[in-house]
Amino acid sequence: MFNIFGNNQSSTSGQQNSNNAPAPQPDDNMLIELKGIQKEYKTDAGPFLALKGIDLKINKGEFVGVIGKSGSGKSTMINMITGIDRPTAGEVWVNGTPIHKFSENKMAKWRGTNMGVVFQFFQLLPTLTVIENVMLPMDFGNKYSPRERREKALDILALMDVETQADKLPTMISGGQQQRVAIARALANDPPIVVADEPTGNLDSKTAAQVFDLFQKLVEQGKTFLMVTHDDDLAGQLSRVITITDGQLDKEDHRPIQKIVPHSQNGADTDKEEEIKEAQLEEVS
Repeated sequence: MFNIFGNNQSSTSGQQNSNNAPAPQPDDNMLIELKGIQKEYKTDAGPFLALKGIDLKINKGEFVGVIGKSGSGKSTMINMITGIDRPTAGEVWVNGTPIHKFSENKMAKWRGTNMGVVFQFFQLLPTLTVIENVMLPMDFGNKYSPRERREKALDILALMDVETQADKLPTMISGGQQQRVAIARALANDPPIVVADEPTGNLDSKTAAQVFDLFQKLVEQGKTFLMVTHDDDLAGQLSRVITITDGQLDKEDHRPIQKIVPHSQNGADTDKEEEIKEAQLEEVS
């Protein structure tokens, strides 16, 4: 059995700046630091500044929510942290590593080992089975033997309670199950950081609450978690919430964690809908 939730916080420590620039000296608990991040896009109407000097520090083991109106820059900021996009100005440090200086190839290799990304629209490859989607990061990262990859993938799928769907194509399972598979894929290489952009945006309230519970378990096991969300109920369960407004860090809220229970009627309805859909999919398959 693989240690799916083993504390792997030190995995980024071996990464060094190729230019030998001195790393900042944060306290030992700091994992992510954004310093003066700006992002400018060129548009037909002229330059558009999506981020306007973001400074942010995130410690190991935090579960941080990022909220803001559509177009506020929250997803752009998340893309800076994951290395999916690059800042026009400023620095992005992850565990003492200046990832803003990485080449595209180096960034992809680093991200595959150190960061799991969960997308709002799942982004599962439709021609691969569920288990093949989960094994894909292991293949790219050249981690584990082929047999170990399948065993590890099955372990993670079992943790997400979708192991029975392992050999089905993504189109043959429900939306909630696809999101669980997407989370499993993000955990494939046991990264210390998990970043999720609107991971519950396409889910009913009951399934969203279940997915959020999985995220909380990850944090309890030592992962650092960042989640962009529009869901006020979910944000209300976090101890730290960052609000982005017009490309700037508007405010931070530190609040006691509150557990919520989805409305029973909604839960009953969505359970029935899920059962009907799964029955229909079984008939087709």
